[in-house]
Parts: sequence; structure tokens; C-alpha cells
Amino acid sequence: MVPPTAIVTGGSSGIGDALVHHLVSMQWRVVIADINPPREVIPDTLFIRTDIASWQDQADMFKQAYAWSRRLDFVALNAGVDDRDDIFGTLSNDVNEPPQRPDTKPFDVNITGTYYGIKLSAHYMTVPSTEAGKRNAGGKIVITASGGGIYPIPILPQYVASKHALVGLVRALGRNQATSKANVRINAVCPAIVDTPALPPGLVSKLPPDQITPMSTVIRCFDALADLTDVGDEDWVLRGRTGETLEGNGDELIWHRPPERRGGKFVRETGMLAVAQAYKEKAERAAV
Repeated sequence: MVPPTAIVTGGSSGIGDALVHHLVSMQWRVVIADINPPREVIPDTLFIRTDIASWQDQADMFKQAYAWSRRLDFVALNAGVDDRDDIFGTLSNDVNEPPQRPDTKPFDVNITGTYYGIKLSAHYMTVPSTEAGKRNAGGKIVITASGGGIYPIPILPQYVASKHALVGLVRALGRNQATSKANVRINAVCPAIVDTPALPPGLVSKLPPDQITPMSTVIRCFDALADLTDVGDEDWVLRGRTGETLEGNGDELIWHRPPERRGGKFVRETGMLAVAQAYKEKAERAAV
């Protein structure tokens, strides 16, 4: 029987690197998908250079990852980038100097690249893998959003917008009947400030120690969202949380529920069922 297999994007440093080590310590096999290789050789891992903003890069990586183990159980869509543009800080106040096309890489990587990863994960998780010892089709996905996916960070509007989008994506997909039917569970982890290479140099030293979230807290979030320590159970893919958002802040794990609907007949449960049926019929007509 092949051990359970995971893919971690952005797995060569920071949160991704810590998660890879955590998984390997529990006898997982892990594919590290990153632009840069890991700093050390880690047993039971396979590094595949991947730019997640590229559909072809990700498609090739997932294909190679599945060929390596013939199964896929868990995917951490962790890779992401911060802001690459400033709107109001670059105003020229001159009608003859209009703005240049902005760099929107955070949207390409954080939103589009993550969406690519979800689609590819769902495909390979639901491919029959009984010969590799996986008895039930399906799997679990955890997306690394951010505290910036819950709270505004005024200096990072692109990052905040993209991370809010990921929280919304998880909440929608996690409650989608097709997701449930496929035995795929999807959740989001929202770390506060963690000491990683992604932070600006010198920032950590300027912050009070109690404002830095330990990496151990973030790993606890992954465990809570995906039941990583229980993957050996035969029904692992058939149970667990989905559509959840979990903030890791300091030593605390804080669950964030979607806001309650208030007012408006359209958004009542009967209205949402009608909307779901209408869009299902639209998709069926488009497929003909």
C-alpha cells in the first residue's frame, strides 16, 4: 500500500516548508510545488518546479505527482504573493500622465492560481486509486488565505482583496452539493503575522513578540481543518469539516462563520434553492 500523498504549493519555505516537515513526520509522501527548490533534501518528498499562475505548469505538476504515488489525498494550496501596485500613492495629478497598466500578479497567483489548483486537485483526488491502497475516492483541500482575508490591511489592498476572495470561494464550494458528492472537503486557514521569508526584512524585529503567531499554531489549524493525523482511517475522506475558515492568531484558533443573512426574501433558503436549480439548468443547456 502506498502511503497517503499530499501536494503543498509554496512548499519550499515559510508555512509551506513547515507543513511539509509536519506531513513527512506522520509518514506522508509529499510533493513540493514551488518556483524555488527547498533548502534541504527531505525524505519522502518530490520537488517539482511550478509557477501556480500557469495552468500548464500546474497541470504538468499534478500529472507528475499522481504518477509518483498513484493517489492524491490532501492538497495545501499555500503559495501566494503580496501587493505589486499602488493606486493612490502614484497619482501624477497631470492629465497628460495617465497611469500605466498595473501589475496584478496577486490576483493571478492568489486567486486564479489557487482556482487552478482546486480544479486539478478535485480531478486527481477522485480518480480511482484502489491499487495504491486508497479505498474511497475524494480528499481534502486547505487553502492558505490570511488574516487579511478577514480583516482589512490598508497598506495591502491587492493582497486583502485576493485573500477575501479565497475565503468566499471556500465558503461557496464547501457548501456546494457537487463538492460533497465528490467527497472533497475544502477549508481555509487564515494565519495572522507569522515569521516567514515573505515578510519585509526587519519587520519582525519591530513588532512586539506577542504579535507574532508561532508556526505551531498554523500547523494546528491545518490539523484541525483536515484531520491530517487520522488519514489512515478508511473513511477519512468521507467525513470532516468543509467550507470553514479558521484563523490562527497567537496561540488561539478562532473559527469565523459566514455573516448571517438579514432581510430580503431573495436570500432565504427557498430562494437559494431556486437559484441553484436555475443555474444547474443553464449549465445543462450550455452542455448540449
